[in-house]
Order: sequence, then structure tokens, then C-alpha cells
Amino acid sequence: MKILLYLSISALFISSCQTQKSAESLYFGGTILTMEDSPLQVEAVVVKNGKIFFAGSKAEADHHVNSKTKMIDLNGKTLLPGFIDVHGHFTSRAGLIQAIDLFPEPYGTVNSIKDLQNTIRNFIKEHKIPESQPIIGNGYDDAIMVEHRHPTKEELDAISTTNPIIVIHTSGHASVANSAMLKLLNLSDSSKDPEGGHLGRDKNGKLNGKLEENASFKALLTITEKMKTGDSKAQAMNNLMKAQEEWLSYGQTTICDGRTMGESVGLLEQAAAEHLFKADIVYFPDYEYFKKDLDVFKPKYMKYKNHLKLGGFKFSDDGSPQGKTAWLTQPYLVPPEGQSKDYKGFPIFTDETLYEDLKTLFQNHITAQLHVNGDAAIDQAIRVIKRLKDENIYTPELRATLIHVQNSRPDHIQKIKELGVIPSYFSTHTYLWGDWHYSSVFGPERASFISPANSALNAGIIFTIHHDAPVTPPDLITAVYAAVNRKTRSGRILGPNERITTLQALKAITINAAYQLQEEKTKGSIKEGKLADLVILNQNPISIDPEKIRSIIVLETIKEGIPVYTRK
Repeated sequence: MKILLYLSISALFISSCQTQKSAESLYFGGTILTMEDSPLQVEAVVVKNGKIFFAGSKAEADHHVNSKTKMIDLNGKTLLPGFIDVHGHFTSRAGLIQAIDLFPEPYGTVNSIKDLQNTIRNFIKEHKIPESQPIIGNGYDDAIMVEHRHPTKEELDAISTTNPIIVIHTSGHASVANSAMLKLLNLSDSSKDPEGGHLGRDKNGKLNGKLEENASFKALLTITEKMKTGDSKAQAMNNLMKAQEEWLSYGQTTICDGRTMGESVGLLEQAAAEHLFKADIVYFPDYEYFKKDLDVFKPKYMKYKNHLKLGGFKFSDDGSPQGKTAWLTQPYLVPPEGQSKDYKGFPIFTDETLYEDLKTLFQNHITAQLHVNGDAAIDQAIRVIKRLKDENIYTPELRATLIHVQNSRPDHIQKIKELGVIPSYFSTHTYLWGDWHYSSVFGPERASFISPANSALNAGIIFTIHHDAPVTPPDLITAVYAAVNRKTRSGRILGPNERITTLQALKAITINAAYQLQEEKTKGSIKEGKLADLVILNQNPISIDPEKIRSIIVLETIKEGIPVYTRK
């Protein structure tokens, strides 16, 4: 009896061990880059219960499989941790999905104001738009269009005098409205600039249709409200799901919604409640918009519920360098139309407002993302956070992030390190707008130091890279290409000393990105115990010619072991 009992217990023990070790899937047969310092590459990855169960040799991995394990041969392709979006505008992209696409090359075809006019005219004709229906276009870019200027109110009036029309600059920080749209917005020549925004005017002081910063944001919120219909909520949810598919198609398993505004918070919470998210969504509401609701948000901080997490709050401290609204200490090389040669952009906040708001957040142990493009805005953020750190209110454990940090100066690097904040660089600027920065925005010297990732690296600063969608598509591969090559669209190398290696750039969108979002224990690398958030690429980014990085294609995106996107 004792022998039989012993054998029975042994059999149960062996069976239990086999069950514990059996895998749901095993990836092998290609390059597997872990993003860990050691080992950087492994032969196989075992996934179980949505997590990395094992990463190492194929021989050892085979010990964890049984007849039910899905064996996935990469056939020479490359497996990496899923890419992490640390700064995009998820709900903004969803809200603009039905807008007319006005992007220029390389993502679109609107390369002149004539192209813009024809695109909108064709849209009105093809969709049989009623004469009074408002029309929104998105993505025009004066930096790339042949005229190198914004369209005018009159040029939009030439399209239609009855349809209210507004076209949004690619930066998202400015727009231009026709006369009918200005009327719909109740804006007239006697209207005053809103706080933190400008209404463009001609030399006679009359509105020219251009809206900058808070003037543009306020206009878009007003238009959105006026355009609501009975099925608006269903359409908004449908658009949100389309946006999610777009992010997934670019290999991102964590999606950021920076500066969530208006009803978008409710939309995100509804989607989460209905279990519609395939990726993790981290949102950062606009603090000024929601400051009165802080106590409502606090219990949600850093806690995922149905793939949705409040990651902190967002501050927009200045504007756009390519749109020439960023706040600089030295004038723009070529001032925008209607501005003097001394024009330096403008701030959104006073130091005291930013101080009081950040103080409230940091005292509640909540972090912040601060949009700072111009060096004056960077100076302000450093100045205010240093004051809070000196008062023992800000601590580096909060991981406050400086977003974009475009017009950075060499003296900022050490200050950023001493503060313990994280710079997140919009490195795609060097590729898309590098020529514009060189010849019109900053001039050669300042342009050569935008997105100074190598200086941050040499100083021992953890930095990340982002795409700022929908300013560009949610395209982190192009962001990596730009950080590695720093080649403009004309072929100029913009600041060769600031180039980084492909591996360093990949870490900026994986393990470093996880750190920024305070998720490095569960994401960002292929390591036992972490979530099985993965991406399969058709080429190995580390081994190919850096010039060819933009040709890399995402074949599959996997969230917690489940494929959520597969290229057809």
C-alpha cells in the first residue's frame, strides 16, 4: 500500500510540474532581441498566462512545451518587446479620423495650397456635403508645402463661402478658418485674444483666419460640440477603435493619450468598461481643464482597469517650433507673417501658475508631462521644478517628463539630470522638419541641437522617443530612423554628434519607455515574469543598414500573448 501510495503521489507531482511548465506558445527560429543588457539576444521565448515564462536557449525552452503548445517559427524574422507610446494623442487622432487628410509628403499628397483647395473641393463634391455643413481638414504643413506659408482666410473662402471650413496645422497648435467658420465661432474683428492664445490679424487689425494655441483649441472644442448628432457617441467609439487598430499596426502594445480633454475621458472610460481595448491605454488629462476634478481622478492614478490607466496630468507650456509658436529666448530666424524680427513665440503659463499647479499634483504624489518645445519654455519648466525640488515637494521618483524638448541648449542637459526629470524627444523632427528648422525656424546652430539624445545618453540620463500622433502617424520606426541617422528630407545631416545607435533608439521606445510610465517591472523587455507584449518585424533593425530602418514593416503585434494585429 505504501509503495502504491508513493507512486500515486509521485505521479500527481510529476503531472503537476508538467502542467506548471507547459507553455501556451513558444517563439523560435529568428532573431529575438530582449532589450536587456544581458542577454541581448536569446534563441527562444516561452509564453504562459500572458507572461514571459522563459527566455533563453531553444533546448531549455523545449522542456516547457507539450502537445498543446503553439510552436511559432519566426522563419528568420525579428521578435522584440512591444513598442511603447509615451506621448501621442490617441483620442485626438480618433476625433480627426473623419477630417479631410491634408498631410504633405511623405505621409500624404497635399504639397501646396492649391492641392489643399482641390482636396477640400473634391471632398465636398464626392461626399455631396450640404452648403451649411462645417468642414474640418487636418495636417497641412507650411514647412513642406511649396509656398512655405499658411493658407489665408480668403483662400479658404475661395473653396466655399457657405460651408464653415477650418484646417488644422500638422503641429495641432494652429488652424485657419474661413469667414463662415469665424462667424460660426462668433469671432469678429473686435474679439480679444483668449488667455494663452492668439487670433491672427492682418496689417489693418482685421482677423485673417489664423488661430494659434488656445484660440485654436477653443475653436475646435466649440466646433465639435456644434457638430454633434444623435449618433455622435457611437461614431466616436467607432473612431476610437479605428485609432487603436492604427497604433497596433505600428507595433505598439501601450498607447498614450496626452492632454485628454473634454468628453474624451468619458469615452476612454466607456471603452474600458465595455472591454474594447486590446492595448493598454495610459492617459494624461489636461490639468487646467480638469483641475477642479482632481479628487475624482486621484483613486485612478497608476491603476489599470480593463487596460485603462491614469498616468498623470499634462501641461502645454508653449507651442510648436515648426508652427512658430514655441517660446524661445532668441528670435526665430524668419519670423512668421505679421510678426517683427524680434518675435520669440509666447508662453502659455506664468511661472506662478505652473508652480501652484505642479505643487498640487506633486504633493498628491502624481506625476506630470510638460510640453516644452522652445528653450524659454524648457527654462521655465526647469526653474519651476527646481523650486519644487528645493522645497522637497518634487522628488525624482515621480518621473516628471519634459515632452519634445526640441529647442534644447547644451546647458539644459546637466540641469535635467540634476532635477531627475525625463526628456522625451520627438526625434522625427530631424527628418520631417529638419530643413525647415535649419533655414527658417532656428538657423544652423540651434537646429543642430534639437532632440539631443546623444548628449542625454552621455550624461547618463534616461530618455525616451515618441511620435506625437496625429502630428505624424503613430510611427515609432521613423522616430528610431530619425534618431539614428539625423538626416533631413533633403539629405542634410543635422547635428551628427547627436546621433545614437539603433539599439539605443530601440531601448528608448521599449525599456526606457516602460520606465517613464513607471511600468519597467512588467514591460519593456523580454524577461521572465514580464507581460508577453511583443512585436514581430520583417527585418532586424540592428543588423540592417541604418539608412533602411524606415523600410522595416510590423508583421504582428502581440498583447499578453495574444496576437492583436497581423499584417495581411
